[in-house]
This record gives sequence, C-alpha cells and structure tokens, in this order.
Amino acid sequence: MVLDMSVIHEGEEKPVNANEVPDYADDIHTYLREMEIKCRPKAGYMKKQPDITNSMRAILVDWLVEVGEEYKLQNETLYLAVNYIDRFLSSMSVLRGKLQLVGTAAMLLASKFEEIYPPEVAEFVYITDDTYTKKQVLKMEHLVLKVLSFDLAAPTIQQFLTQYFMHQHVSPKVESLCMYLGELSLIDADPFLKYLPSVLAAASFILANYTLSCIPWTEPLVQLTGYTFQELKPCIVDLHRTFIGAATHQQQSVREKYKTAKYHAVSLIDPPETFTLS
Repeated sequence: MVLDMSVIHEGEEKPVNANEVPDYADDIHTYLREMEIKCRPKAGYMKKQPDITNSMRAILVDWLVEVGEEYKLQNETLYLAVNYIDRFLSSMSVLRGKLQLVGTAAMLLASKFEEIYPPEVAEFVYITDDTYTKKQVLKMEHLVLKVLSFDLAAPTIQQFLTQYFMHQHVSPKVESLCMYLGELSLIDADPFLKYLPSVLAAASFILANYTLSCIPWTEPLVQLTGYTFQELKPCIVDLHRTFIGAATHQQQSVREKYKTAKYHAVSLIDPPETFTLS
C-alpha cells in the first residue's frame, strides 16, 4: 500500500486519540453503565460458599496483583480477572484447594482478552509452583467461560476512570492515586462488591482529588458520572476507611506496586484523617 503524502498539508489537525470520541462519549458511557449491571457479581455470594472465605479471596487477589507486575500486564487485565472470579464464585461453589486454580484461569482469560502478547499457559502453570497441571488450568478456563456465558467484556473501574480523566483533566499524580484507590477496593469483597465499578471510580476520583487538590465535586462532574455527592458518600466513606488502613492491611501487594516512581509513589501519601468535602 502506497501512502500519498501530497494529501497531508501543514497546519492540519493531528489525528484524534482513539480514546477521545466526543461524538460517541455519552453513548459509550450509557452502554458501560448498562453492561456493568449485567456483569455484576452477587455482593453476598461468600455467605453461600461452604469452604472459602473473604480473607482467602483477598489473598488470591493480592497474589494476582503480584502476577500482573511480574509479567507486566495491563491494570485492566487485573480488573477483568477479579470480575471473572467474583462472577464465577457467585454461581459455583469452590473448594479452597481449587481457589487458586480459578484465579489462574481467570487471569489467563483476562490476559487473552486484554493483552497483545498474553503469557503462555505454561507460564501460568509455573507461577502456581506447578500446583496444577496445564490440563487442569485449561479445563478450568473452559468451565469459567461456560459459567460466564462467554461474556468477557465487563466494564471496570479502570474504564470509568479513563472516561473521567478525559473530561476532567487532573495531574498524573492524581490519576495514579485514583488508580491506587481503585485497586485497593479489589482486595476486600466486603464492603466493595456491593458497589458498581462506576460508583467506585467516582468515589476514587473524589477522594484522590480531595487528598491532593481539594477539588470539589462540581455540577459538570455530576453530569458526567450521573452521581451526586450524596449518592457516592457511602462508598467514599468505605474507601476512605480502606485508604487509612492500607498500611496495616494484611495484603500489601497493591501498596507495594504503587510505591514505585511509575505511579508517583502515591501509596506513601498520608491519607486525610477526616473527609469533609460536600
């Protein structure tokens, strides 16, 4: 294919960023809001699990954060994997000895869906210290796909944050703090499974802005997200409590990840003791 450079003139506008689609932004947001309800796990599913607990799930997600860092996977891959795990566990009872297998299969699926070059199955077997065989991982992958009805394009906190960043420009440090707070919410099923990803993204956005910039929740942000401050307040309170307790939480992988310069060391920022934004 030959590109005719003669049709490109100086002074022409640069191509629009693939993520910046102003003509379709509202439709995309509406679609994501509809799909997040469809792809939502059951908030209290752990009560019906006979052999696993919230703390076991927290250990699993913490491990997946380490796996994501080890293989340099996208943050979106982590969010998708956790969504697959929670939706699977909402429908299927799992023995504790198989929980890591479910997590491994979910991360494999999320990698295939999101990554350009996903790790091979053999690498996922390796990261489990050969606890499971390649055949077991692939068999569980097949089961997860069946239980999820092959619906893998689940809206995540990351997707909503990306939309918010495009419409309300903030500093890279605020962006990193938003992402840190979003990932902290993945660890604990209680209380965060009861909140939709769009709610958690908006709460992370508010709390990060309050911590670093004291920016209020303005009417344009209400229009953008569809949430008033009062509607978000319960989630903000829970997220603020988690932010304060992050340094002493048993699972530390998210905090270690966000200590790096890549994320402006935002996990070392002291959280506000009180939250008074209205």
